[in-house]
Amino acid sequence: MSLSIGIFGLPNVGKSTLFQALTKKKVDISNYPFCTVEPNVGIVQVPDKRLKKLAQITQPKKVLPSVIKFVDVAGLVRGAHKGEGLGNQFLAHLRECDALLQIIRCFKAEQIAHVDGEINPKRDIETIKSELIFKDLETIERRLQKIEKDVKAKKTGAEIEFEILNFLKEKLNQGKAVIAFLKDFEPEKKKFVEDLFLLTAKPQIYLLNSDEEEVPQDLKKELTKEGSDWLAMNLRDELDKTELSQDERKELALAEPKLDNLIKKCYEVLNLISFFTIVGKEETRAWPIEKGSTILQGAGKIHSDFQEKFVRGEVIAWQKLVEVGSWKKAGEQGLLKTVGKDYVLRDGDVIEIKI
Repeated sequence: MSLSIGIFGLPNVGKSTLFQALTKKKVDISNYPFCTVEPNVGIVQVPDKRLKKLAQITQPKKVLPSVIKFVDVAGLVRGAHKGEGLGNQFLAHLRECDALLQIIRCFKAEQIAHVDGEINPKRDIETIKSELIFKDLETIERRLQKIEKDVKAKKTGAEIEFEILNFLKEKLNQGKAVIAFLKDFEPEKKKFVEDLFLLTAKPQIYLLNSDEEEVPQDLKKELTKEGSDWLAMNLRDELDKTELSQDERKELALAEPKLDNLIKKCYEVLNLISFFTIVGKEETRAWPIEKGSTILQGAGKIHSDFQEKFVRGEVIAWQKLVEVGSWKKAGEQGLLKTVGKDYVLRDGDVIEIKI
């Protein structure tokens, strides 16, 4: 399962600094707008202590964690939906991502220019929200033109799609993001909306770039009240920490990097859990899957043959397996639970598929 997070925001807010800290890739973090033109792409492992503990008892040749792809795109400016700056190119890259990570500048540094002249996080959030809404309205207008012809031709399903599109248009014109009401849609309608790849339909995290005590309290309260997912961290400090060894950080009495919290937050907003598989001494692996998925769906993540030829599954919680010390001992002690295809996977399940 390929998971991708789009890192975006206004120019000079810390996007490429975060990308470099996450991926350890050297990228241009110069102090001028649009120093990122082509997107930077990097793969980051999802930190999971459970996988490490499982690997300690299995001693496999390979340990394969879940991964997230981070895409650092060019900075957005007012008018991006009309092509200002690198707008259309920027927005196209974001449409391909599963979730969005918006960097908001809260730090003060006179030597680093702000594209609008002064630091104002609330204004910046509204600027970006407006640009995403305008772009989604463009997408819907184009789709409506096509659907109107289908409605006149009395094409099956066209009238329902026409109604959905007009509903979305109305809500967006009211300044509302699609994700705020997408969960209330029936499955078929929800699938139609998801296939539009609207920017405001994507889960979003706000990363407030500065030391937390410097973030305006009213901003934190407002984001919390809205139910938004947000974190605060000084990205320059986080980058500096990643360039030091653990021993060096201890010697300098530096706190551990907060980046793991961000990666886990990305996992959460995508509504994902992890299950694990053990293949003898060959590999121990973590697999991401949406909450509420069945073991049959999990089998399909591993290999399509496992889903098609599924007979039953054996399941044990990772803690139990670590306590017992091996899959064989777990079986001998009757700790392996035999389940059918409708079993709903739990976070931390270790499974084996019988075909």
